[in-house]
Amino acid sequence: MALSVLYIGGTGQISLPCVEASLAAGHDVTILNRNKTAARLPTGVKTLVGDMNSAAYGELGGKHFDVVAQFRLYTPDQMKRDIATFAGKTGQYVFISSASAYEKPVRHYMMTERTKLDNKFWQYSRDKIACEQLLRDQDKLAYTIVRPAHTVRTYMPIEVGDADNAIRRMIAGKPVIVTGDGSSLWTLTRSVDVARAFVRLLGAPKAINDDFHITTDRGFTWNQIHDAIARGFGVEAIHAYVPTDVLVAYEKEWEGPLMGDKTWCALYDNSKVKGLVGEFHASQDIDEILADSVMHAKQRLNAAPPAQSAEDQLIDRIIAAQASVRP
Repeated sequence: MALSVLYIGGTGQISLPCVEASLAAGHDVTILNRNKTAARLPTGVKTLVGDMNSAAYGELGGKHFDVVAQFRLYTPDQMKRDIATFAGKTGQYVFISSASAYEKPVRHYMMTERTKLDNKFWQYSRDKIACEQLLRDQDKLAYTIVRPAHTVRTYMPIEVGDADNAIRRMIAGKPVIVTGDGSSLWTLTRSVDVARAFVRLLGAPKAINDDFHITTDRGFTWNQIHDAIARGFGVEAIHAYVPTDVLVAYEKEWEGPLMGDKTWCALYDNSKVKGLVGEFHASQDIDEILADSVMHAKQRLNAAPPAQSAEDQLIDRIIAAQASVRP
């Protein structure tokens, strides 16, 4: 059945492949975004220009869409506004939350949708949890919650610091930081693979007022991930192993992404979403998963490198300090 679908966002890491999959499924797709991206939208997509604070956004309450897919919502106040805007105006409101909302460290090696939602280290994740709770606490807006994990398309999955800076370090033969001994298992999923399952949730009665994560079924160590990135650039990765608490002592901004997410093993049981939408292919080949990210990074790195950043200088200092205390 063809649906009228509004994407708030629509050109991001995950949302653009979801837009493409929705069109391929025969849906009538409209996106609302700021029109500040170079991403090319597929033919047939209708575009509304604006953001969540624009007049165009306020006018959405006067329209009706079968599905509203919200990819750009991060705070409880924004969620309260969406509930007021879309209640009674759509058959399904799809909120893109985050798998970082699951409690870390995990109490079981495999996370399911029943895993406790709690993140003591990252405000971003706590806000996503609060947004989910606002949806559950009301009955005027039918919703579906989707929690992607680390999903890749144009960005590069580096554990610590700016990704492009880390790649430049690899190319220059300089070490990149990895927490612990680099053996924590981490899940990487291509956006196009998430989209295959995501589009089947749209208009699905059994998805209403329920939650799902969508990931690949395999984990990789951070050593393997960095090695694969380096391989894509024809170099070898040199790892500098640093305890997470040491890194956070140097840079408080790293606490959320590391202590609240990347330091811990993160594997996901996708039985729930597969039970609803059926089997879907999500690549388990690390080189295939990273192919698009490597391609886009090479295009970005064609530009002249910037002057050494403050973060890069900090990484050099941390690595030197750690080397000085090792026997």
